[in-house]
Amino acid sequence: MQSYTIGQAARLLGVSADTARRWADAGRVATHRDESGRRVIDGTSLAAFSVEIAQSEDEDASYTSARNSFPGIVTDVKLGDVAAQVTIQAGPHRLVSLLTREAVEELGLEVGMQATARVKSTSVHIDRT
Repeated sequence: MQSYTIGQAARLLGVSADTARRWADAGRVATHRDESGRRVIDGTSLAAFSVEIAQSEDEDASYTSARNSFPGIVTDVKLGDVAAQVTIQAGPHRLVSLLTREAVEELGLEVGMQATARVKSTSVHIDRT
């Protein structure tokens, strides 16, 4: 079974290594030592923990059918006459959305503000890394 270091687990969970370490220290996710003495999390435990985190209730969560949610910060807004392009950096993910200028203005989107990109797709491709 594959195991993950605290740093690898943090990247997969979208948090800092310090946060992942604190969760491990608090017993929220089980760790063990590998042959090199590093603390690692087995893949099954990490998968279960990632589902637990995703299902934890968020008071500020909005209700939507889109399950792929990427909270982040607006890093770029390009306005055209009719269309606009908004870029959000959500952890390691850079998302670019094309929408109407009117939508950007109604939402008041500007560089530096928090925003959430939501993705709903009929086709999702998965690559093994």
